[in-house]
Amino acid sequence: MSWDEDGTPHPLALRRTGRSELEPDGLPEIRELEVLGWEPAPEELRWAFLPYVWPPAARTWIPDRSTHWAVETSLDGHGHITDVECAPLPEADLRDLDGESDTALAALGLPPRPRGRLWLLRPVGSHPTVAAVLDHLDATAAEHGVAPGLSPEFLTLTATELTALTAGTDKG
Repeated sequence: MSWDEDGTPHPLALRRTGRSELEPDGLPEIRELEVLGWEPAPEELRWAFLPYVWPPAARTWIPDRSTHWAVETSLDGHGHITDVECAPLPEADLRDLDGESDTALAALGLPPRPRGRLWLLRPVGSHPTVAAVLDHLDATAAEHGVAPGLSPEFLTLTATELTALTAGTDKG
C-alpha cells in the first residue's frame, strides 16, 4: 500500500501542461483515460484512502491541472436567481479541502495524499465498474459487521478484499 510517491503520471497526461479552466472531470486527459477503462476515484471523504489501498496495476494518476470553481448565487425575495458569480476557488480553500482529507487519513494512520494529483482506478475482480467494486466493498463490510466509513476496520477490510479480488479469490 502506498501513494506511489516516486511514481510517474500516466503517459497520456504528459502531453498536456499548464492550468486549465476546466473542472477535473472535463480535462481531456480524463476523458481519454475513461475511453481506456479508467475511472476517476470517488471524491467522497469516506473513500479518501482508496487510491492508497487500490491494487497498483489498477490505479494511475495525472497532474491536477484543473480549476475548482466557487459559484455564488444571489436570490431575490421570491427565490428567483438574480445573479450568478463564478470564480476560481482560492488556494486557501483548496488547502482546507486537502486538510480535511489529511486529518481523516492521519486518523487511520496513513500519510497525506501527494498534492496535485487526480487519481484514476480500473475495476478489479469480475466487477464491471469502480462503483460496482465500491458496492461490493460496502456489502462485504455489512456481512462482516463493519461499518463502512473512515475507520481502521473498514480500511483493513477494504485492503484485504481488494487483494482477494485482484487475486481472483473473492472472500466476500
